[in-house]
Amino acid sequence: MAISADMIKELRAQTGAGVLDCKKALEANNGDFEKAADSLRQKGLAAAAKKASREANEGLVGTYVHTGSKVAGMVEVNCETDFVARTEAFQTLVRDLAMQVVAARPLYVRREDIPADVLAAKQAEFRAEMANSGKPADIVERIVEGKADKYFQEALLLEQPFIKDPSVTIGDLVTQAIAKLGENIKVRRFARLEVGEEGGAAA
Repeated sequence: MAISADMIKELRAQTGAGVLDCKKALEANNGDFEKAADSLRQKGLAAAAKKASREANEGLVGTYVHTGSKVAGMVEVNCETDFVARTEAFQTLVRDLAMQVVAARPLYVRREDIPADVLAAKQAEFRAEMANSGKPADIVERIVEGKADKYFQEALLLEQPFIKDPSVTIGDLVTQAIAKLGENIKVRRFARLEVGEEGGAAA
């Protein structure tokens, strides 16, 4: 199948991969757009994993103030160089994350940030809900695990579905940015402020 420039352009827009990589992926998959995109994502994930150990001490603090100025989100996102921090793609990512903080009310960035006592209390709460269910212990544990996963999806920024595209998690969004920009990117911390709300959320 002939690979057109339009096909390459569309694949590049969706995946953020280079022109040559898009062309090769389409050729390797006989012009099948979805398979080509999937193979590029797999390569992107591999590239992101390799970059995960690299220092990320540059970056931006981004903010988003919702219409009416009653609620705002602030997030610090780090990358490796000031050059990448100044790119439109990185700035868009940071703004999207600040918007996510406002809309989805995360409590922590990642699983490791949940205090051990909070996690233990949540698990105890889920088990207590199942105490009189009469189900076998192994089934109860699986249900508790499912409830914990649901809690993580709601409470953890990186595990939440992206508000602009729920088929993608925030963690996936960051991984795609790493593959596209070629640097390690880390979400360091965030804060959410709402008028009249005690304390506000910060992580």
